[in-house]
Amino acid sequence: MSEPRALARLRRKLTVENLWLYIIKILKDNKPLRAYDIKVSLREVFDINAPAVTVYSVLYRMKRDGLLEIRREGEVVVYTPTERGLEAFKQGIVFIEEVLAKLKI
Repeated sequence: MSEPRALARLRRKLTVENLWLYIIKILKDNKPLRAYDIKVSLREVFDINAPAVTVYSVLYRMKRDGLLEIRREGEVVVYTPTERGLEAFKQGIVFIEEVLAKLKI
């Protein structure tokens, strides 16, 4: 029996459409990473196989919103979370936990 479309949509909304949470978590637990390494970590750690263009566009928006800092290390561009990004991550986790608690009632 195939998965209901509603469940497939939920999976997408909680993963690809909220990739910023997973990216902050990866960067928080590692040294600064290149975009490619972030994409690989998304697949290895969370089993999220997002297209490269999606990862790059999310990184761009995160930088624009002040959630990430970009730094050059020689020829390589690496990303690190800002304090604002870490705080947004914490707030996002609290929000998800609150929603989950309400759904479990």
